[in-house]
Amino acid sequence: MTETNETKMLDSGGKSVVALMTALMAAIFAFQLNASMLSPALTTMQNELNTTAAQIGLTQTVFFTSCALFSLFLPRLGDLIGRKKVLLGILVLTGVGCAISALAVNVTMLMIGRVVQGVAGPIVPMALIMLHAKVTEDAKYAKLMAILTAVNGGIGGVDAILGGWLAGTFGFRSVFWVMVGVAVLAIVLVLGFAEESTAKETPKMDWGGVVTLGVAFLAAYMVTQEIQKLGEANWALIGGEVVVAAVFFVIFWQIEKRHKDPMIPTKYMKQRRTWGLLLTTLLTMTGVFAIMNGVVPALAQDAEAGAGMSASIVSFATLTPYALVGLAFGPVAGLLASRFGYHNVLRAGLLVSIVGALFGVYVSNAPSVWAMVVMSVGLGVSYAGTANIMLNGLGVVLSPEDNPGYLPGLNSGAFNLGAGLSFAVLYAFLNAFTASGGATAGYAASMVAGAAMLVLALLVSFLVPKADKAEG
Repeated sequence: MTETNETKMLDSGGKSVVALMTALMAAIFAFQLNASMLSPALTTMQNELNTTAAQIGLTQTVFFTSCALFSLFLPRLGDLIGRKKVLLGILVLTGVGCAISALAVNVTMLMIGRVVQGVAGPIVPMALIMLHAKVTEDAKYAKLMAILTAVNGGIGGVDAILGGWLAGTFGFRSVFWVMVGVAVLAIVLVLGFAEESTAKETPKMDWGGVVTLGVAFLAAYMVTQEIQKLGEANWALIGGEVVVAAVFFVIFWQIEKRHKDPMIPTKYMKQRRTWGLLLTTLLTMTGVFAIMNGVVPALAQDAEAGAGMSASIVSFATLTPYALVGLAFGPVAGLLASRFGYHNVLRAGLLVSIVGALFGVYVSNAPSVWAMVVMSVGLGVSYAGTANIMLNGLGVVLSPEDNPGYLPGLNSGAFNLGAGLSFAVLYAFLNAFTASGGATAGYAASMVAGAAMLVLALLVSFLVPKADKAEG
């Protein structure tokens, strides 16, 4: 092997980039299984724990809320005390949370386990930051980043299928024990193949900023959860939560202005690299998430206005093609980004996503299995395989050298907040137009609303600066 080839195969610490990618991929698997493997096992969990569907649904809500909160600050903590150290701590706690859930004797214990599992939330941005610390060549990083991020949309649907089989054959606890095994494997690989890295400057963590931002975000997230109830929503509670979110964000801002080493300097929060990217991510998720995870499956199963598919096969026409195509196209999107840039590929993905959402209007009026497969494949390429990956990548490459963790962490929070808003906004249109014009009109209206949000995301994306002009 020539010296040139060796340089390509080895990172700066002399370890194989392939080995590092394997370790980071295992860590992402450990998170993704926690997020998607349980979906088909929820009914089994309800029966075996002798509880209600609402209580089991709440365990899912607290998991994703926990993911969002931990994502806000753990990437920054990794900057300061060591990313490998923090990632290993995350994986250990994830495994502990999975074990608690596997041993749960009631829904309360399960809830505790899911909260602990939520520490896995920032694994994807942590992995991307660690990769960027070792692979600094932009084109090469874009390709490798896309491979890692593609898994974040679901492991080709295999994770959900395996979860359903395990729960049906061995009970829901077996699903959690498999998660424990994957977490342990990830710990071994990260321990062996990842190297420690930090930001250039490593002051003490700004815990005052962490707490106040966390409270503000949690209140805002709870607003989206309450709004999803629509007609049954408690608007007085929503008003109170909005006030809490606003007050604590103001307190957070004041702390950051005065703190010697703030978690997020206010000068960065004022820049387009921060608010431009976060707003683009929020609008993108609001436009597309509930379409593929709520509206399309509902349309597929609607016996009167939809395709009348059974619950047992609906995923094979909707979520499975979406996840498989997204997983397969991710590396292609990374290759395109290395040649044409993140921004151009992101906008192409958003443009095709808009077309896909508008195609949903046709699907709403002429529902068929094949039309839904086509829509799922289209959005799988454009969002799961392109826009999602570019937004994650931009969170890393736009971050300043002195604070690489803040933007990926906030961006992860924007993904989670957008997912909640998506159900609130799109279902508001669906229910309103269903009441006035029937189910078909409701489905079509939700698609149009999603397309409108994606148009806004496309427009805002032009405000996101290039990496060399990120101070704007």
